[in-house]
Amino acid sequence: MSSDSQQPRPPEGATTDTTALLLCGARLADGRTVDVRLSGGRVEAVGTPGSLGAHGARVDLAGYLLLPAPAEPHAHADTALGADAPGPVSYAAEDVQRRATEAALLQLGHGATALRAHVRIGDVQGLAVLEAVLQARRSLRGLVDLTTVAVPRLLTGVAGADGLAMLRDAVRMGASVVGGRPDLDPDPAGYAEAVLEVAAEYGCPVDLHTDGDDPARLARLAAMAGGLRTGVAIGPCGALGRLPAEARTRVADRLAAAGVTVTCLPQGGCAGTEVRGVAPVRLLRSAGVRIAAGSGALRDVANPVGRGDPLEAAYLLVSQGGLRPADAYGAVSETAREVMGLPPVRVEAGFPAELLAVRGERLAGVLSLAYSRIVVHRGRVVARTSAVREYCDSAAALELPRQARPDARP
Repeated sequence: MSSDSQQPRPPEGATTDTTALLLCGARLADGRTVDVRLSGGRVEAVGTPGSLGAHGARVDLAGYLLLPAPAEPHAHADTALGADAPGPVSYAAEDVQRRATEAALLQLGHGATALRAHVRIGDVQGLAVLEAVLQARRSLRGLVDLTTVAVPRLLTGVAGADGLAMLRDAVRMGASVVGGRPDLDPDPAGYAEAVLEVAAEYGCPVDLHTDGDDPARLARLAAMAGGLRTGVAIGPCGALGRLPAEARTRVADRLAAAGVTVTCLPQGGCAGTEVRGVAPVRLLRSAGVRIAAGSGALRDVANPVGRGDPLEAAYLLVSQGGLRPADAYGAVSETAREVMGLPPVRVEAGFPAELLAVRGERLAGVLSLAYSRIVVHRGRVVARTSAVREYCDSAAALELPRQARPDARP
């Protein structure tokens, strides 16, 4: 089916690279080996090796598996890399911007060409932290797409009035998603209702932090979310799997009926929740709930060793969550992009050229040993990671495989 009718227009202000690029000898997930020509930020043609004329640069992808690029639906740009600080984490604008930029580039190197960053507003910093992340977004344009979620602390009662006003200001400043942590408000249901009202007022999606430990609260949220056309995501729901089986099943059915997406964090938690653990992904999927997977904390106080790697998240969904490799990768690519409002990506003519090449032959293999990677954003190579494995001379007789870089560079 033609992709043009399925895809929204590129984001306002987006720049599209017009230089043609030919990806040669790539292996697809279905086992075919193909050449892929990119132009104007999209896949222009896919053909058998040698069948496509090259109008520009060539990249040799022999030995690589070519996939739709993943996306990161749950990052924390303001706190990222905070564990690396020698003392208290600084939230001065220039420090937040530097950390947010570095974190985005790290995740881009892993393959994520689009990021959704949850950013706290209010408290002492007011909207300054959000402005710093928005400035990082502007500096990263053309390399990676970064969107922000405004996360107020309180939204109910007398103390919540300021938070509600600030949430509206954040949307007017450029936050494209409204979110928050209802579990930390004295009135969690009132908090969620306030977020949904602001989302409806401004036409924004909703992305809320919750541990998912209260079935009644989740059921009420599902009832409220069912009428919001822009979409609702919750996560990481680490406590949902600890509920009694009957309660888990009821909650899953209600979330599915309301169209609520659950974004789990297989690599660890984040500062927005209290419970470690992964949502019961198989149960939720069997009920029809859309499951996306994110990274959460990236070397901050919540997870000082967080990698922010979508392929690791998919690996953990297979090794610990019991998903098939294709379903696990879909959680960090297809569903992640869907919940972020991004157009679908396929290695087919007409689709956006958002691609990830990973050295390997099969999806399970690259989730296990995803070392060498080439990242394509808007039709051009924007990041490359090369790994070479070598052994001592005594192992040479075994003729072990070696990894090397492709001969051609874009």
